[in-house]
Amino acid sequence: MSVVREFMTTNAQCVKEGQSLQEAAVMMRDLDCGSLPICGNDGKLKGVITDRDIVVKCVAEGGMPADVKASELAEGTPIWIDADASVDAAIDLMEKHQVRRLPVITDHKLVGIISQGDIARNYTEQRVGELVEHVSARTPMTPMG
Repeated sequence: MSVVREFMTTNAQCVKEGQSLQEAAVMMRDLDCGSLPICGNDGKLKGVITDRDIVVKCVAEGGMPADVKASELAEGTPIWIDADASVDAAIDLMEKHQVRRLPVITDHKLVGIISQGDIARNYTEQRVGELVEHVSARTPMTPMG
């Protein structure tokens, strides 16, 4: 059985809950990624922030990214997976929550990220196809009338 630890990206970085959305955006640019885990001062996962969150929940509302803290966008309970969980469990979580990346946790601390791409490079073609199909599924738009 393959475990998440074998597939994950280990150099994951997180934005601290007290950092600004502007700092998060700079990190995303420099790391060439579209999302970052939000970590508390205790190192525990508080949420995940995406570039889309910054645009939709701050900029589009007239907010100033330099003045809004990452913690203000850490909503709900973060979805994560244990490093020793099976890759199939990670795929199931991604499908259930329609996410392309999961923070990987060991001893309540962020140790990596597992993404669709990590799985695609290392897993069976059929299972990867199912994952992409389920995560990429969108609810049909209702026609306006």
